Amino acid sequence: MGISSRKRKADEDGDEMSVSPMNSPAAQSRQLARPTKKIRSINDVFGRPLSLSRLLETLDASQLREVLNAVCNHHPSIGHEIATNTPRPSAESALRVLEDYQKKFRDALPYGHSTSDYTYHRVRQQLVALFEAITDFVPQFLPPIESQNNVSLHFLDGATKIIHNLPTWDSQNYRHHKDGAYDDLARAWALVIHEAAKRGGGFTLHTGGWEQIIMNHHQQSGGRLAAAVDALNAGVSWMGGRPPSPGRGGTGGPSDPNSILSQIVSGNFGSPVRVGP
Repeated sequence: MGISSRKRKADEDGDEMSVSPMNSPAAQSRQLARPTKKIRSINDVFGRPLSLSRLLETLDASQLREVLNAVCNHHPSIGHEIATNTPRPSAESALRVLEDYQKKFRDALPYGHSTSDYTYHRVRQQLVALFEAITDFVPQFLPPIESQNNVSLHFLDGATKIIHNLPTWDSQNYRHHKDGAYDDLARAWALVIHEAAKRGGGFTLHTGGWEQIIMNHHQQSGGRLAAAVDALNAGVSWMGGRPPSPGRGGTGGPSDPNSILSQIVSGNFGSPVRVGP
């Protein structure tokens, strides 16, 4: 092989190497690339407190509420800002809070609990906390704060059921909590019924079956919701009279064919009245 042939061979080999992927400019640039984000080093090991964001991650809901309450108590302006920007609770969320208080009360009851004075003193703290929560939440769901009657009625229904499930103590001295709660709820029911009766002629009460629900609550409370029943009687009287009394039949409710509501639902309201033979 001549010198010219060997030179041509070397040139060809050089060309192949120049186009090799390993020798390409793109490959060289990739090999030289370094990560731009640097992981924070912990070489300087020493104790230091957590940042606020990390600290808050360690708190559960109860602890967070305690911290928030403490801050608001020390700085009323912050408390006002939080109260102004916090959305209003829904009826479901408020009832869940009351059910949590109810659970704490049940958990505090001694084994084989009764309605004795001993049992009352064992659970008095949890019982008072439940009643105070109900007292605070009820006005939140009354007019004019709550403008939707269905929401008000739904909350009062759930709150009244909770009161039903509380024991009636043997001593009259300890029954004032439950009796007072019934009185407050009766007035709340009456207010909502009065407002519902002014809107659409009380159709919310009829279409939602609230007449019977309220009468059942009145019966289960031992007649403690008289104010609600009176408001109900006054609110639906124009539609056919008094609602049915608990435990027995009656007229004036949605099933009464002579009531105005039944005539409207059946399409007979306002029909021409036949006169003469």
